[in-house]
Amino acid sequence: MEIWEIALSVVLALCVLGLLVHLRLLHRDLAEIAQELEEKLATDTNTQISISTGDRTVRLFAAQINAQLASLRRERLRLQCGDAELKAAITNISHDLRTPLTAICGYLELLEWETHAEKSKRYLAIIRERTDVMRTLTEELLQYSVITSAEDGFHSEPISLHAILEQSLAAFYGIMTQHGITPDIRLPQETVIRTLDAGALRRIYDNILSNAVKYSDGDLSVALLPDGSVTFSNAAKKLDRVQAEQLFERFFTVESANGSTGLGLSIAKQLTEKMGGQISANYSDGRLHICVCFPEEGETSLST
Repeated sequence: MEIWEIALSVVLALCVLGLLVHLRLLHRDLAEIAQELEEKLATDTNTQISISTGDRTVRLFAAQINAQLASLRRERLRLQCGDAELKAAITNISHDLRTPLTAICGYLELLEWETHAEKSKRYLAIIRERTDVMRTLTEELLQYSVITSAEDGFHSEPISLHAILEQSLAAFYGIMTQHGITPDIRLPQETVIRTLDAGALRRIYDNILSNAVKYSDGDLSVALLPDGSVTFSNAAKKLDRVQAEQLFERFFTVESANGSTGLGLSIAKQLTEKMGGQISANYSDGRLHICVCFPEEGETSLST
């Protein structure tokens, strides 16, 4: 083999070796950037991505990522400030409305004790109904702002899902009877225990039952399973699949739900997720199914 061929082979081998080394270093630098980016996104910090490489292109890439991170942080801060202002405004408005509403309700009670003509009684009934709706909306606005603002407001302890569910069903027995609803209740023999806030869980069940009474066509099935999931099912021909998917959105109401504020299921969703559970709505064959589940600690999948 000629000397020039040997030299060419050596040069080519050195070039390949240099490329392999460069690719290895590039892989290391990109892995370092990826790790740094993951850490920055996972923590609320203003620090930037810092890398040890001297490669100009890689450092330029890292600088562009830092610029995007700074923009993302500014946008996050703006949204957080706006959300905090909105919640504060809702809380203040709710408090401001409670005082005049309390006075109105008091005078209405006095008027209802007086003797009135038939037309006056009808007008009073309308005022009473609208006032009750406003009072409910005010209370739920206040509850919603408190729930969404609280970071750690729960008192968790081992509780029986059976007991809380039975309490909610008992509280709604009179209302269901007025609507001609006889619930079909199925509970497992073994007691299902979860570490949750009893008051928050009761509110979740209450809000779901209130929704069921509004939309039900005259029936209600409630089933608690050993995995911690509770399914509420009722015929609701006035609903459709699209409306069922929107039930957990704030202020969403269906026209047929008289007196609805659109916050009940939204509050139930907030409480469920803050306590590590999941809630979902499904509509099929003219029936609405709402499932709320609290798995045992360590489980990752939930039945729906």
